[in-house]
Amino acid sequence: MWEQIRSNNRRSVVLVIGMGALLVLLGYFLGLLFFQSPVGGLVIALAVWIIMSLVGYFQGDSILLSMSRARKISRDDHPRLFNIGEEMKIASGLDKMPDLYIIDDPSLNAFATGRDPRRAAVAITSGLLEQLNRDELQSVIAHEMAHVKNRDVLLMSMCSILLGTVVILAWYGSRFLIFGGMGSSRKKSSSGGGITQIVVLVAAIVFMILAPILARLIYLAISRKREYLADASAALYTRYPEGLASALEKIGASTVQLQSANQATAPMYIINPFRKKGMKASDLSSTHPPLSERIRILRAMSGASYGDYDQAYHQVHKGSQGIIPTSARARVAPVEKVIPGERSD
Repeated sequence: MWEQIRSNNRRSVVLVIGMGALLVLLGYFLGLLFFQSPVGGLVIALAVWIIMSLVGYFQGDSILLSMSRARKISRDDHPRLFNIGEEMKIASGLDKMPDLYIIDDPSLNAFATGRDPRRAAVAITSGLLEQLNRDELQSVIAHEMAHVKNRDVLLMSMCSILLGTVVILAWYGSRFLIFGGMGSSRKKSSSGGGITQIVVLVAAIVFMILAPILARLIYLAISRKREYLADASAALYTRYPEGLASALEKIGASTVQLQSANQATAPMYIINPFRKKGMKASDLSSTHPPLSERIRILRAMSGASYGDYDQAYHQVHKGSQGIIPTSARARVAPVEKVIPGERSD
């Protein structure tokens, strides 16, 4: 398990480095354009990123829970949910069970937050509690705890901040360029270097357009990898992949829009919370892997080991490299499924 997580983390690190490179290049071009030196732009870019990262690291979970209008519950509020949480805490190997929150919303969704496993929280909607059976609810909680265990919550929070920094700098840079920045920059270089200035100007404009797009594509690639990993981990924790497949099917079939979601928080949910009014969730989701593929992979599993998930992943994604390293598959033996009828509350 740990080797699998490390392998997934290495892939994610490469993508994060790519996002960081975009931020540095954007600062470089902004410095050349507005300060005639890349140093000024780099300092501003890094300063904005550091400030936003500190706020996100120390207050990001509180901000997200507040934006989602989630309320913390105790064991007395919902004994069955706490029982499920304790089961999945043991199955996942977490030292502390994440705090449990409920969002009073009839839609079906859930997310996890927190900068580390000891300060984590899992929030689910009231609609989810009402419409899922115990096995399905357990699988959703397992999926969210997998995000906590695999440190996806912190990773996606930091990537979201990095993406936001790139978008903010590109937006303000383009506005300053339109409303006077270009004119002052030209005056400073009027004594010479006109061709160079034009080249820098064109390159800066192109990069300010492309940087947010490229950063978002990298961010979505990271998000999709972590969702597949959380599905695999949830199947391992519950020993019952059908539970998560059935839960995803019900969540995707719901036509109710989650009112508290926005574009910034959408990638944190188990499926994309946005959908056309009165319509089911679409496979054409930019923030998550196609829902039908996730369900097919889970239902194609013959057991609940990482090797089973990787085999099912290959059946859906023909010719792909897969998501589970060979060494990790060899070390994890298949486990028996738990029959739902044999469970007790």
